[in-house]
Amino acid sequence: MTKGDIIVSLDIGTSKVRAIIGELDGTTLNVIGVGSADGDGIRKGAIVDIDRTVQSIREAIDHAERMVGIQIQSAYVGISGNHIALQNSHGVVAVSSPDREIGEEDIARVMQAARVIALPPEREVIDVVPKEFIVDGLDGIHDPRGMIGVRLEVNAYIVTGSRTVIHNLVRCVERAGIQYAGLVLMPLAASAVALSSDERNLGVVLCDIGAGQTTVSYFEHGVLTATSVIPIGGDYITNDIAIGLRTTTEVAEAIKSRHGCALVSLASEDETFKVPRIGSNIEKEFNQVDLANIIEPRMQEIFLLIQREVEKMGIPPKEVPGGYVLAGGVVSMPGTDKLAEYEFDAVVRVAVPEYLGVRDPSFVNGVGIIKYVAKTYVRKSNAGTVPTRRKVNGFMDRIKGWFSEFV
Repeated sequence: MTKGDIIVSLDIGTSKVRAIIGELDGTTLNVIGVGSADGDGIRKGAIVDIDRTVQSIREAIDHAERMVGIQIQSAYVGISGNHIALQNSHGVVAVSSPDREIGEEDIARVMQAARVIALPPEREVIDVVPKEFIVDGLDGIHDPRGMIGVRLEVNAYIVTGSRTVIHNLVRCVERAGIQYAGLVLMPLAASAVALSSDERNLGVVLCDIGAGQTTVSYFEHGVLTATSVIPIGGDYITNDIAIGLRTTTEVAEAIKSRHGCALVSLASEDETFKVPRIGSNIEKEFNQVDLANIIEPRMQEIFLLIQREVEKMGIPPKEVPGGYVLAGGVVSMPGTDKLAEYEFDAVVRVAVPEYLGVRDPSFVNGVGIIKYVAKTYVRKSNAGTVPTRRKVNGFMDRIKGWFSEFV
């Protein structure tokens, strides 16, 4: 059913839970399955209802399984939120091989040495990310494997998070019948898809605007140097629309998705739609310009808050060399990049995964987890999946199921 190694990602967001199945064949990554479900148990990136979150995860997993015809046993889970912190660390070991050639074992030992730090009991290590390796005093090395040396050092940062948040997240995944293979920090995952190597080296701000929160991350010299979370996102725009048009949030979300435009000057008066009013059976007609007049001020506020976070990181917001890269479901609205360019006074682009079936900014995190894991972790044959005993869907059924997701 599959030719290469299988990696499964879970992106548990405020509005959606997405399960993505990736097949790694050599160095080629293909997305072969996607499942999604409404995320009712998440608020502002935190789990507030375990039962609903478990149900959403199960629905997303089931959907992805049916598409590909395999049973998912384990998955890598993305994590973000304002509880995440980065802490600098340093590790030193002696090269163990008799010929002094640095191998995988030496790298694993020096990374483990960097991992040993004092942490408060409420904090837990999520990941250790190397900034640079140093071999016998020679710094700036990204990959020391195969080099000759006596002393190996690493400058790294430790990604830590709230033990309570992490355990609740893992508990939800395990109650859904899935073993969690590991946690991946969302900004690192998104950068694997959204950013080029030049952008990461020059200095770039990655803005992931989700439904419940906006994650702002700064990359420079190839590594993540700072990350922050703003507790505001697309749900605020939906609430504004519901209040402005006097309708339900469910209708407001549908209108935002179908007719939303972030810039009034790009909106069309000819694009009209009818809105059922709360407390009345009468539908009132509005146009896209009316809708844009509600959306644009809220988007301006989000971009202003992003600039303030960038300033707190010690970076002049209008002097970011690589500009700003936008990701998340909200930025798929027409005019978002144009408005951002005006507000940031900088180069702005929207990140879109280049894989069939997931060419949408909202899939950046899910696809990014798979790509990050493929680069970072040692792959095991058929890790995370086993063939199902049930009959695999026919080719046409799989194609129909694939496209039905995006209608």
